[in-house]
Amino acid sequence: IQQVFKQLFYMINAVALNNLLLRKDVCSWSTGMQLRFNISQLEEWLRGKNLQQSGAAQTLEPLIQAAQLLQLKKKTSEDAEAICSLCTSLTTQQIVKILNLYTPVNEFEERVTVAFIRDIQTHLQERNDPPQLLLDSKHMFPVLFPFNPSSITMDSIHLPASLNLEFLNKV
Repeated sequence: IQQVFKQLFYMINAVALNNLLLRKDVCSWSTGMQLRFNISQLEEWLRGKNLQQSGAAQTLEPLIQAAQLLQLKKKTSEDAEAICSLCTSLTTQQIVKILNLYTPVNEFEERVTVAFIRDIQTHLQERNDPPQLLLDSKHMFPVLFPFNPSSITMDSIHLPASLNLEFLNKV
């Protein structure tokens, strides 16, 4: 059950983040607030079902950081440093793309300046990020089956002759 929910939450993360990276109309402060609220509801549900050890919540980390990126101030060099230290699960390319797509929804917000985006790129140039922008929504985690040893010993097993397994020898 834990592995199923980890895979499901990864798919939610990948689809939501990819939509955020491809649609200018959803890159806003209010979307960041809505995403963060919805993610907290998912995390609360995991805690309620005692699935917090499944790793499902960790698969949402890039989406959480993208939501926080949409909510942070984006003006000063200190803001750039804060964004760089906060967004460790996002690649440089993803951070820059979200900042480029950021669209103010009211008169109190401002567009992200080109100088600020360059400042971010300067701070993040040491990172060795993969050049991939979108997440692989078809990624599958390996399924792990727990090994439960049997209490029956091999000496106590009787193999019927009808199975034609004479080539097996008890040692």
